[in-house]
Amino acid sequence: MPHDHHGLDPKSGDRRVAAAIWANALLTVAQVAGGLFAGSLVLIADALHNFSDMASLVIAFAARRISRRPADARMTFGYGRIEIVAALVNYTTLILTGFYLISEGLMRLVDPPGVDGWIVVILGCVALVVDTLTAALTWSMQKGSVNIRALFLHNLSDALASVAVVAGGILILLYDIRWIDPALTLLIAGYILWFALREIGTPIRTLMLGSPPDLDMGAVIEEVRRVPGVRDLHHVHLWQLQEHEAALDCHIVLEEEGWPRLEAIKAEIKARLNARFGIGHSTLEIEHPQAAHPPEQEATLPERA
Repeated sequence: MPHDHHGLDPKSGDRRVAAAIWANALLTVAQVAGGLFAGSLVLIADALHNFSDMASLVIAFAARRISRRPADARMTFGYGRIEIVAALVNYTTLILTGFYLISEGLMRLVDPPGVDGWIVVILGCVALVVDTLTAALTWSMQKGSVNIRALFLHNLSDALASVAVVAGGILILLYDIRWIDPALTLLIAGYILWFALREIGTPIRTLMLGSPPDLDMGAVIEEVRRVPGVRDLHHVHLWQLQEHEAALDCHIVLEEEGWPRLEAIKAEIKARLNARFGIGHSTLEIEHPQAAHPPEQEATLPERA
Protein backbone atom coordinates (compact mmCIF):
# COMPACT_ATOMS: atom_id res chain seq x y z
CA MET A 1 0.00 0.00 0.00
CA PRO A 2 1.39 3.46 -0.87
CA HIS A 3 2.26 5.89 1.90
CA ASP A 4 2.52 9.63 2.07
CA HIS A 5 5.96 11.23 2.39
CA HIS A 6 5.21 11.99 6.04
CA GLY A 7 4.77 8.25 6.77
CA LEU A 8 0.98 8.19 7.31
CA ASP A 9 -1.26 5.77 5.50
CA PRO A 10 -2.99 7.79 2.75
CA LYS A 11 -6.47 6.85 4.01
CA SER A 12 -5.57 7.97 7.53
CA GLY A 13 -4.33 11.30 6.16
CA ASP A 14 -7.50 11.69 4.11
CA ARG A 15 -9.63 11.14 7.22
CA ARG A 16 -7.71 13.87 9.06
CA VAL A 17 -8.26 16.34 6.24
CA ALA A 18 -11.96 15.40 6.00
CA ALA A 19 -12.42 15.96 9.74
CA ALA A 20 -10.74 19.36 9.44
CA ILE A 21 -13.10 20.28 6.57
CA TRP A 22 -16.22 19.60 8.65
CA ALA A 23 -14.83 21.41 11.70
CA ASN A 24 -14.02 24.54 9.67
CA ALA A 25 -17.40 24.43 7.88
CA LEU A 26 -19.33 24.44 11.18
CA LEU A 27 -17.08 27.11 12.65
CA THR A 28 -17.50 29.36 9.60
CA VAL A 29 -21.31 29.21 9.83
CA ALA A 30 -21.21 29.99 13.57
CA GLN A 31 -18.80 32.91 13.14
CA VAL A 32 -20.74 34.50 10.27
CA ALA A 33 -23.99 34.29 12.25
CA GLY A 34 -22.31 35.59 15.40
CA GLY A 35 -20.49 38.37 13.56
CA LEU A 36 -23.70 39.63 11.94
CA PHE A 37 -25.60 39.48 15.23
CA ALA A 38 -22.84 41.15 17.26
CA GLY A 39 -21.90 43.66 14.57
CA SER A 40 -18.26 42.51 14.72
CA LEU A 41 -16.07 42.84 11.64
CA VAL A 42 -13.24 40.94 13.29
CA LEU A 43 -15.55 37.92 13.68
CA ILE A 44 -16.56 38.21 10.02
CA ALA A 45 -12.88 38.52 9.12
CA ASP A 46 -12.05 35.39 11.08
CA ALA A 47 -15.03 33.63 9.49
CA LEU A 48 -13.81 34.52 6.01
CA HIS A 49 -10.38 33.25 6.93
CA ASN A 50 -11.91 29.99 8.16
CA PHE A 51 -14.03 29.74 5.03
CA SER A 52 -10.90 30.09 2.93
CA ASP A 53 -9.43 27.34 5.13
CA MET A 54 -12.38 25.11 4.36
CA ALA A 55 -12.04 25.78 0.63
CA SER A 56 -8.31 25.13 0.90
CA LEU A 57 -8.95 21.85 2.70
CA VAL A 58 -11.41 20.75 0.02
CA ILE A 59 -8.88 21.60 -2.70
CA ALA A 60 -6.09 19.86 -0.80
CA PHE A 61 -8.25 16.78 -0.19
CA ALA A 62 -9.08 16.50 -3.89
CA ALA A 63 -5.43 17.11 -4.85
CA ARG A 64 -4.24 14.36 -2.49
CA ARG A 65 -6.61 11.86 -4.08
CA ILE A 66 -5.77 12.89 -7.65
CA SER A 67 -1.99 12.89 -7.00
CA ARG A 68 -2.07 9.17 -6.24
CA ARG A 69 -3.33 8.27 -9.71
CA PRO A 70 -0.78 6.35 -11.79
CA ALA A 71 0.76 7.89 -14.90
CA ASP A 72 -1.23 7.44 -18.09
CA ALA A 73 -1.17 8.48 -21.74
CA ARG A 74 -2.46 11.97 -20.90
CA MET A 75 -0.18 12.57 -17.90
CA THR A 76 2.96 10.60 -18.62
CA PHE A 77 4.76 12.00 -15.55
CA GLY A 78 1.80 11.21 -13.29
CA TYR A 79 -0.49 13.53 -11.32
CA GLY A 80 1.81 14.47 -8.44
CA ARG A 81 2.06 18.12 -9.47
CA ILE A 82 -1.62 18.69 -8.74
CA GLU A 83 -0.63 19.25 -5.11
CA ILE A 84 1.68 22.08 -6.21
CA VAL A 85 -1.22 23.65 -8.11
CA ALA A 86 -3.46 23.27 -5.04
CA ALA A 87 -0.90 25.02 -2.85
CA LEU A 88 -0.68 27.92 -5.33
CA VAL A 89 -4.49 28.26 -5.40
CA ASN A 90 -4.66 28.23 -1.60
CA TYR A 91 -1.98 30.89 -1.16
CA THR A 92 -3.64 33.04 -3.84
CA THR A 93 -7.01 32.90 -2.06
CA LEU A 94 -5.28 33.91 1.16
CA ILE A 95 -3.78 36.97 -0.52
CA LEU A 96 -7.14 38.02 -1.97
CA THR A 97 -8.79 37.53 1.43
CA GLY A 98 -6.10 39.65 3.08
CA PHE A 99 -6.63 42.58 0.70
CA TYR A 100 -10.42 42.39 1.14
CA LEU A 101 -10.11 42.49 4.93
CA ILE A 102 -7.78 45.49 4.75
CA SER A 103 -10.31 47.47 2.70
CA GLU A 104 -13.17 46.59 5.08
CA GLY A 105 -11.06 47.29 8.16
CA LEU A 106 -10.00 50.73 6.94
CA MET A 107 -13.62 51.73 6.28
CA ARG A 108 -14.74 50.64 9.75
CA LEU A 109 -11.75 52.26 11.42
CA VAL A 110 -13.08 55.63 10.27
CA ASP A 111 -16.50 55.00 11.88
CA PRO A 112 -16.25 52.12 14.40
CA PRO A 113 -19.66 50.46 15.01
CA GLY A 114 -20.92 49.07 18.31
CA VAL A 115 -19.86 45.48 19.00
CA ASP A 116 -21.25 42.81 21.37
CA GLY A 117 -18.08 41.81 23.21
CA TRP A 118 -19.46 38.61 24.79
CA ILE A 119 -20.36 37.04 21.45
CA VAL A 120 -16.92 37.96 20.13
CA VAL A 121 -15.17 36.35 23.12
CA ILE A 122 -17.27 33.16 23.12
CA LEU A 123 -17.00 32.51 19.37
CA GLY A 124 -13.35 33.54 19.42
CA CYS A 125 -12.65 30.85 22.04
CA VAL A 126 -14.56 28.25 20.02
CA ALA A 127 -12.58 29.24 16.92
CA LEU A 128 -9.31 29.00 18.83
CA VAL A 129 -10.11 25.41 19.89
CA VAL A 130 -11.16 24.37 16.37
CA ASP A 131 -8.19 26.08 14.70
CA THR A 132 -5.74 24.52 17.15
CA LEU A 133 -7.21 21.04 16.60
CA THR A 134 -7.15 21.49 12.81
CA ALA A 135 -3.52 22.61 12.92
CA ALA A 136 -2.73 19.58 15.08
CA LEU A 137 -4.39 17.26 12.54
CA THR A 138 -2.18 18.55 9.74
CA TRP A 139 1.05 19.15 11.69
CA SER A 140 2.57 15.71 11.20
CA MET A 141 1.48 15.69 7.54
CA GLN A 142 2.92 19.05 6.47
CA LYS A 143 6.60 18.08 6.66
CA GLY A 144 6.53 16.20 3.37
CA SER A 145 3.96 18.10 1.31
CA VAL A 146 3.82 21.71 0.14
CA ASN A 147 0.08 21.21 -0.30
CA ILE A 148 -0.47 20.23 3.35
CA ARG A 149 2.10 22.78 4.53
CA ALA A 150 -0.07 25.50 2.99
CA LEU A 151 -3.01 24.14 5.01
CA PHE A 152 -1.01 23.89 8.24
CA LEU A 153 0.22 27.47 7.99
CA HIS A 154 -3.30 28.54 7.11
CA ASN A 155 -4.68 26.86 10.25
CA LEU A 156 -1.85 28.13 12.42
CA SER A 157 -2.51 31.70 11.30
CA ASP A 158 -6.20 31.14 12.10
CA ALA A 159 -5.33 30.07 15.64
CA LEU A 160 -3.23 33.21 16.12
CA ALA A 161 -6.03 35.32 14.66
CA SER A 162 -8.47 33.74 17.11
CA VAL A 163 -6.24 34.80 20.00
CA ALA A 164 -6.45 38.37 18.69
CA VAL A 165 -10.25 38.07 18.38
CA VAL A 166 -10.60 36.94 22.00
CA ALA A 167 -8.28 39.72 23.20
CA GLY A 168 -10.30 42.28 21.23
CA GLY A 169 -13.58 41.05 22.70
CA ILE A 170 -12.18 41.34 26.22
CA LEU A 171 -11.02 44.92 25.58
CA ILE A 172 -14.45 45.81 24.21
CA LEU A 173 -16.14 44.37 27.32
CA LEU A 174 -13.79 46.08 29.77
CA TYR A 175 -13.20 49.46 28.14
CA ASP A 176 -15.70 49.75 25.23
CA ILE A 177 -12.83 50.38 22.80
CA ARG A 178 -14.77 50.17 19.55
CA TRP A 179 -11.85 50.84 17.23
CA ILE A 180 -10.07 47.71 18.46
CA ASP A 181 -12.32 45.52 16.27
CA PRO A 182 -11.31 47.01 12.88
CA ALA A 183 -7.75 47.54 14.15
CA LEU A 184 -7.36 43.84 14.92
CA THR A 185 -8.92 43.05 11.54
CA LEU A 186 -6.11 45.01 9.87
CA LEU A 187 -3.50 43.17 11.94
CA ILE A 188 -4.97 39.79 10.97
CA ALA A 189 -5.09 40.82 7.32
CA GLY A 190 -1.49 42.02 7.44
CA TYR A 191 -0.34 38.74 8.95
CA ILE A 192 -2.26 36.73 6.33
CA LEU A 193 -0.61 38.70 3.53
CA TRP A 194 2.85 38.45 5.09
CA PHE A 195 2.98 34.71 5.36
CA ALA A 196 1.08 33.99 2.11
CA LEU A 197 3.41 36.21 0.07
CA ARG A 198 6.41 34.60 1.81
CA GLU A 199 5.29 31.03 1.04
CA ILE A 200 3.78 31.41 -2.44
CA GLY A 201 7.22 31.51 -4.07
CA THR A 202 7.76 27.76 -3.53
CA PRO A 203 4.89 26.49 -5.73
CA ILE A 204 5.54 29.24 -8.29
CA ARG A 205 9.20 28.20 -8.54
CA THR A 206 8.22 24.56 -9.02
CA LEU A 207 5.59 25.29 -11.67
CA MET A 208 8.05 27.57 -13.48
CA LEU A 209 10.46 24.59 -13.69
CA GLY A 210 12.97 26.33 -11.45
CA SER A 211 15.89 24.33 -10.11
CA PRO A 212 15.28 22.76 -6.68
CA PRO A 213 16.38 25.29 -4.02
CA ASP A 214 18.15 22.60 -1.99
CA LEU A 215 20.31 21.42 -4.90
CA ASP A 216 23.52 23.14 -5.98
CA MET A 217 23.53 23.10 -9.78
CA GLY A 218 27.28 23.74 -9.86
CA ALA A 219 27.90 20.73 -7.63
CA VAL A 220 25.73 18.54 -9.88
CA ILE A 221 27.69 19.65 -12.95
CA GLU A 222 31.07 19.08 -11.30
CA GLU A 223 30.02 15.61 -10.16
CA VAL A 224 29.18 14.64 -13.74
CA ARG A 225 32.43 16.14 -15.01
CA ARG A 226 34.39 13.96 -12.57
CA VAL A 227 33.12 10.74 -14.17
CA PRO A 228 36.03 9.17 -16.12
CA GLY A 229 35.46 9.50 -19.86
CA VAL A 230 33.35 12.70 -19.63
CA ARG A 231 34.87 15.72 -21.34
CA ASP A 232 32.12 18.22 -20.50
CA LEU A 233 28.36 18.79 -20.47
CA HIS A 234 26.01 21.53 -21.64
CA HIS A 235 22.31 22.24 -22.21
CA VAL A 236 21.86 21.42 -18.53
CA HIS A 237 18.30 21.69 -17.18
CA LEU A 238 17.60 20.85 -13.55
CA TRP A 239 14.07 21.06 -12.22
CA GLN A 240 11.57 19.52 -9.83
CA LEU A 241 9.56 16.89 -11.64
CA GLN A 242 7.32 16.66 -8.58
CA GLU A 243 7.62 18.03 -5.07
CA HIS A 244 10.00 15.30 -3.91
CA GLU A 245 11.51 14.26 -7.22
CA ALA A 246 14.23 16.22 -9.02
CA ALA A 247 15.01 15.69 -12.69
CA LEU A 248 17.98 16.44 -14.93
CA ASP A 249 18.22 16.81 -18.68
CA CYS A 250 21.59 17.50 -20.30
CA HIS A 251 24.01 16.79 -23.15
CA ILE A 252 27.15 14.83 -22.22
CA VAL A 253 30.26 15.17 -24.38
CA LEU A 254 32.48 12.10 -24.05
CA GLU A 255 36.21 11.86 -24.56
CA GLU A 256 37.29 9.96 -27.68
CA GLU A 257 38.44 7.00 -25.60
CA GLY A 258 35.16 6.97 -23.65
CA TRP A 259 32.99 5.80 -26.52
CA PRO A 260 33.65 2.07 -26.11
CA ARG A 261 32.40 2.45 -22.50
CA LEU A 262 29.37 4.58 -23.38
CA GLU A 263 26.76 2.52 -21.52
CA ALA A 264 28.97 2.06 -18.47
CA ILE A 265 29.66 5.82 -18.30
CA LYS A 266 25.96 6.60 -18.60
CA ALA A 267 25.13 4.13 -15.82
CA GLU A 268 27.80 5.63 -13.56
CA ILE A 269 26.51 9.18 -14.13
CA LYS A 270 22.97 8.12 -13.24
CA ALA A 271 24.16 6.26 -10.16
CA ARG A 272 26.14 9.26 -8.90
CA LEU A 273 23.25 11.65 -9.52
CA ASN A 274 20.88 9.43 -7.57
CA ALA A 275 23.26 8.62 -4.71
CA ARG A 276 24.54 12.15 -4.00
CA PHE A 277 21.65 14.38 -5.07
CA GLY A 278 18.59 12.13 -5.10
CA ILE A 279 18.06 12.76 -8.82
CA GLY A 280 16.24 9.62 -9.89
CA HIS A 281 15.07 10.86 -13.28
CA SER A 282 17.80 11.91 -15.71
CA THR A 283 17.79 12.16 -19.49
CA LEU A 284 21.29 12.13 -20.93
CA GLU A 285 22.09 12.83 -24.59
CA ILE A 286 25.56 11.50 -25.36
CA GLU A 287 27.63 13.42 -27.90
CA HIS A 288 30.91 12.83 -29.73
CA PRO A 289 33.41 15.69 -29.17
CA GLN A 290 33.55 16.38 -32.94
CA ALA A 291 29.76 16.59 -33.30
CA ALA A 292 28.73 18.26 -30.05
CA HIS A 293 25.83 20.71 -30.17
CA PRO A 294 26.77 24.34 -29.47
CA PRO A 295 25.74 25.44 -25.94
CA GLU A 296 23.26 28.12 -26.97
CA GLN A 297 20.34 29.65 -25.08
CA GLU A 298 20.96 27.96 -21.75
CA ALA A 299 21.75 28.94 -18.19
CA THR A 300 25.31 30.10 -17.55
CA LEU A 301 27.31 27.10 -16.37
CA PRO A 302 30.39 27.21 -14.15
CA GLU A 303 33.69 26.94 -15.96
CA ARG A 304 35.51 23.66 -15.74
CA ALA A 305 38.24 23.76 -13.11
